[in-house]
Amino acid sequence: MRRKGFPPVIDAQCRVLILGSFPSPASLAKKQYYGHPQNHFWKLMGALLDEPLYEMDYAKRLPVLLKNGIGLWDVLHQCERAGALDSNIRNAVNNDFRKVTRVAKALRRVCFNGKTAGRFAPVFAEAGYETLVLPSSSPAYTLKFEAKLKEWRG
Repeated sequence: MRRKGFPPVIDAQCRVLILGSFPSPASLAKKQYYGHPQNHFWKLMGALLDEPLYEMDYAKRLPVLLKNGIGLWDVLHQCERAGALDSNIRNAVNNDFRKVTRVAKALRRVCFNGKTAGRFAPVFAEAGYETLVLPSSSPAYTLKFEAKLKEWRG
């Protein structure tokens, strides 16, 4: 089944954009970025920003990211995928990143949540953005939280 992702979470003050690959079935069902309760994303961002993001309602999380100059989106606009593994993605359609770069004039750094999203790093590097491929926050990526946090701190 072909599924569409979410719109970007972005504003003119965003200096950093975090790109995932495509929302998991749990995220799509909840209509939330990183909606699977075992995904480390909100715990990682909470630790980095010294904010209790994981404990907050989703509607309160996004403004905290934006207040800190951080935007969210995915590299893929739509795809077919059985389950949640990126290796199962088929018939992918990329997002149009001009939607973000037209709005986020302060954007300087693009971070990629995992290797699948990280395949787009050269595109952003060529456009003059600083890029960083981070270990996936997904529960399928078995690196322990502390090790992921160390890498996300950069």
